[in-house]
Order: sequence, then structure tokens, then C-alpha cells
Amino acid sequence: MTPPPASLIIVSRHRKAALMRALVAVAQMDHPSFEVIVVADPEAACAVRESGLRLKLAEFDQPNISAARNIGLALASAPVVAFLDDDAVPEPTWLSRLVAPFADPRVTAAGGFVLGRSGLSWQWRAAWVDGDGFDTAFDAPPGVSLHQGCGERAIKTQGTNCAFRRDDLLAIGGFDPGFAFYLDEADVNLRLASKGGLTAVVSEAVVHHGYAASARRRADRAPTDITQIGHSLARFTARHGLKTTALERHISGQRARLLQHMLTGALEPRDVRNLMAGLENGIASAQVAEARPQRRLTAITPTILPFIALPGTRPRTGRFLFGTASEREELQAVARDAVAQGEIVTVITLSRGLRPHRHTFNAAGWWEQSGGRFGRSFRGVTRFNWQNADARRAEEAARLSHYRSLEPKNLEN
Repeated sequence: MTPPPASLIIVSRHRKAALMRALVAVAQMDHPSFEVIVVADPEAACAVRESGLRLKLAEFDQPNISAARNIGLALASAPVVAFLDDDAVPEPTWLSRLVAPFADPRVTAAGGFVLGRSGLSWQWRAAWVDGDGFDTAFDAPPGVSLHQGCGERAIKTQGTNCAFRRDDLLAIGGFDPGFAFYLDEADVNLRLASKGGLTAVVSEAVVHHGYAASARRRADRAPTDITQIGHSLARFTARHGLKTTALERHISGQRARLLQHMLTGALEPRDVRNLMAGLENGIASAQVAEARPQRRLTAITPTILPFIALPGTRPRTGRFLFGTASEREELQAVARDAVAQGEIVTVITLSRGLRPHRHTFNAAGWWEQSGGRFGRSFRGVTRFNWQNADARRAEEAARLSHYRSLEPKNLEN
């Protein structure tokens, strides 16, 4: 079945290189009819223009992802809108699988699974979020499962891997700019669920998410400012009736997170004190603001623009290149030519030893996996993999073929 047309919205701020890499991967997706909308700071927007990609572009340079997403939402022309972070890379099959459930008119939202930056473990799978803002994970079945929520409990979707029926999201006012980045998706999920409709959990709609550095966190994920988290907690309290005990749990959770960073050496004790002071100040200042009469969210009026499909997207042949670490440059040369011919390419080069694998997408346009010959390629499986080269090659191809085409005729040494 052909997936419905979609508008893919990517928000980026001061991460030009990450954005351009994400766009390389987006252009390789197999969905036959989707447009791309980029909302980015001026420098990144300039790079996008110079790339010559056929897409919609808006400049926005404020640290508020909700406001930026709403700008993209207003420009969307397709019946389904999907969202991807700039520090994430989608599997070629991601968008087709994520939006397929919208063929059912009861579906208003969908979310997929997220792999961490090493491609070795799940960063996010499936969870409910409640009116206190806490997540409860659950085991979603393979494929697509549909779930009914309400205003007190909804399926939680991650901003880097989610989709919505456009008109439903417009009708509730989109994302609330009062949530600059924290609890923003939870708020949308609960507001949408209160209107009825179903949320699809799509286990095979997968993106890789890197947690790149930003204005509020370093590359090692240590926060540099959590004041806005305090703002969001106060906002969530005012809208969803967050109980005092729940607010205290959130504050304790933030403290525990900072202490963990301190134990690893990423933060010093004074950093923890300053960050917690910022959190408390954020809560207090936002509580004062929330006590004033608030203008309610109103429906977003879309900008009437034509649908601009990204050209060249389609199902593609996949090629799997397998060799030793010493053959890496040779295989990369083959990969470069294959990408130029429009293929989805995966290069796996293994060295001696037991080193765990790493699986990433590079800006040149192919996937790379490296590690020890007997190291594990995915967390949660046997730590050591005692197989010969042929068996290991077949195993990796079988695992990855769930997300990208790897035909037997294109398995190469």
C-alpha cells in the first residue's frame, strides 16, 4: 500500500553540519511523495539554500523548538506531518512506515523507535505519559499497534520520531511555545488524546539520534542550563494539574541526573548547585507568570502553499560491503560510487578482537559499522559473538535488512 503524502519538518539551530547530514539521509528515504520543511538559523538556512535541495525553508533563530515546529506546521501542505531532529538520521524506510497507519482515519498520531548515537542500543521505544509528566515504558508488539488515550494518559511520542494528522495538530494550536523544549511532546500528546483518536506505535519506523551539543547541553549530554526545564514544569502544572508531590519528584529526578554527571566527572559540585538554582528560579518565575490570566492556545491557520515533493525519493537497491579494517578505504571507494548510483550502502569493517561495534551514517551518504570481529553489534545480545566471517556477514545483513534493502545479490566481500 502506498503511504499517504507527508510533510517532514526539521528544526535546526546552530548545528549546520548535523542538519546537512540529516538531509543527505532524508533524500535516500523510500517514501515516494513527501516534502521537506526546514526551520533553521540564518547560517544553516544559507547552507540549505546553497545545497540546491528542493524544499521549503524558514529562518528562525530563537531557542524555542515548539515555536519553530509551529512555523514548519503552518507551511505544511500534506495531510500528515512528521518531525525529525537535526541531530537524527532516519532509516530509509522510516517515513513510509511511520505514516502508513494514517490510512486509518481514527489515527491522529504515530511514533517510532529511536536508536542511540552508537546505533547499538535503544534510546526510546514505547511508553505512556501521564498527567504528572511521567513516562511508563511498555513492550509494544512488532509492527503497528493502536492505542486509545485520554487527557490524563496518552502514548508518548518523541519529537525526533513522530507524526500527526496535520488538521488535528493545527486544531489544538500545535506545540505550545510555553514549552521551549521540555515536556513539549507530552503536552501535545495529552491535549490530542483528550480529543479522541488513536496513536500508533510503529516499532520498525526507526531513527538514529545523536544528542548533539546545543545551547543547553554539551556533547557529553551534561546540561549547562536547566532554567527552561523549570519554566516547563510550572507550565505543565498550570495546564495539567501537576500535583505538588509530582513536582517534587521531577525536581528530585533532575538532581539525581546532575549528580550522576558529577560522579562521571562531567560536572563539579558547584555546577550542580548552580544548575539546581536555575531550575528553582525557572519554576518560581514561571509560576508568577502562570498566575496571570493566560491567552488560550488557538488553532493555527496554515499558510496556503503548494506541496513541493522532494525529488528522487523512492525504494532503492541496497548494497552491503563487508571486510576487514585494513580494507576500509577500498570499501569506502566502492560505497561512494554506489551511493552516486542511487543505492543504499552499508559498509562493515571488522578488526581483530572483542571491541563492541558502532553503527553510524556519514555525511558522504552511506552507513558504516566497525568493531571487533567477535564483538557484539547490538546491546542486549550475547556479549561475544564467536562466528566465522561468513556467518557474521549473514547475521549482520539479516539484522539490518529489517530497515534497509540488502538483497542477497548485493552482499559483497
